[in-house]
Amino acid sequence: MLLEENIVTYVKNELKKIKKVLSPDYPEHSESQRDDDEVLEGDDEEQRRSSREAVMKITLNFLRKMKQEKLADHLQSRHFAPVCQYELKSGLKKTFQSVFEGIAKAGSPTLMNQIYTELYITEGGTGEVNDEHEVRQIETASRKPNRPETTIRQEDIFKVPPGRDQPIRTVMTKGVAGIGKTVLTQKFTLDWAEDKAHQNIQFIFPFTFRELNVLKEKKFSLVELVHHFFSETKEICSFEHFQVLFIFDGLDESRLPLDFHNKEILTDATESTSVDVLLTNLIRGKLLPSALLWITTRPAAANQIPPQCVGMVTEVRGFNDPQKEEYFRKRFRDEKQASRIISHMKTSQSLHIMCHIPVFCWITATVLEDVLETREGGDVSQRDPSAVRFAKPREIE
Repeated sequence: MLLEENIVTYVKNELKKIKKVLSPDYPEHSESQRDDDEVLEGDDEEQRRSSREAVMKITLNFLRKMKQEKLADHLQSRHFAPVCQYELKSGLKKTFQSVFEGIAKAGSPTLMNQIYTELYITEGGTGEVNDEHEVRQIETASRKPNRPETTIRQEDIFKVPPGRDQPIRTVMTKGVAGIGKTVLTQKFTLDWAEDKAHQNIQFIFPFTFRELNVLKEKKFSLVELVHHFFSETKEICSFEHFQVLFIFDGLDESRLPLDFHNKEILTDATESTSVDVLLTNLIRGKLLPSALLWITTRPAAANQIPPQCVGMVTEVRGFNDPQKEEYFRKRFRDEKQASRIISHMKTSQSLHIMCHIPVFCWITATVLEDVLETREGGDVSQRDPSAVRFAKPREIE
C-alpha cells in the first residue's frame, strides 16, 4: 500500500508538470525543472532522470492510444528540445569553428574566430535583378556613396529597424561572388552555437542550395528534410512551437524549379512533397509561418524570390578600408610583415579596389606571403603589383 501511494503520488506530480508543458502559456525557453519531490529525495540525478523518462514514455504511449497525436508530438518535441538543441549546437560548432579561405586545402583550416573580420553590410534594396556586370558592381561599391547608407551589423540582421512595426520574417542578403555571404551565415550560426548571440532563436538550420540540388527528384516533408540534414533533432516531431531560423545559402546555385506561380498550397510540415514545393511554401509563409528565413544570393539571381515574400534586403559590400587592414593584421600576426603587405596593397589602386572583396584579400595575402618567403624578407614593394594574378571568382568559390 505504501509503494502504491508513493508511485501514485509521483505520477500525479509528473503529470502536473506535463500539463504545464502542454499549456499554451508555457514559456518557450523554459527548461525542465529539477525534481525535488519528497518521494525521490534521496535519489541521485541519474535515478531522477530515469524515472522521469519512464513516466514520459508511458504518457506518450497513452496519448497516442487515445488518438491524441498532436498533443503527443507537442509533448515529445518539448521534452526532447533541450537535449536536441545541445546536440545540434555541438554539431554546428564542430562544422563552423574552422573555415577554409579561398580554395579548400586539406589540412589547412583557419579558426573562424581568429580570422573573421566584420563585413560592411548595408540595408535596403528591392530584391530586383541587377544586370550590371559584377566587376562594375565592385567598382561602384568601392566609391563613397552620394548619400548616407544604413549599415547593419550581422547580429542585427533580424532586428526591426526604427519606424517599422511589423517583425521581419525573411531577409535576403545579396552580394557578388567571394564577398563573404557564406562566411557571414557561418559566423552567425557559430555565434548561436557558442551561446554568444541570437539566443532568442531555439534552432538554426543552415542549408546550402548545392546540398538541396541533390535532392531535386526526392520527396520529403519539412520535418523529414530537417531530420535528413540534422539528425540531432530526430526526436522533435514538430517545430511549430519553437523559434526556428532556416538559412538558405547560394540561391544563385539553385537547380530547383522554384515556381511561385504554382498554386499548390502546403501547410502541414509532416506532409511529403518535392523539395521545391517545400521551399516555395516555406518562403511564401504558408508552411511554418512562425519560422525566420535568411536567403543569400548573387545579385543576378535575386529576382527568383518575389519581392512581396522578402521582408528586408541587405547587401554585403565586403570590406571597407579599415576592415581590409584589420583582415591583413589578423592574417599576419607579425606586425612588420602585415604593415608591409598593407602598404603594398595601397600602392596599386586596382589591387586596393579589388580587396573590397574578402576572397581577393585572401589571394593577395597568399601570393605576397609566398613572395616574402622566397625573397627572405626582401622589399615586397619592388614587385610589380600587376604580377598578382587573380583567379575567376567562380573558381575561388
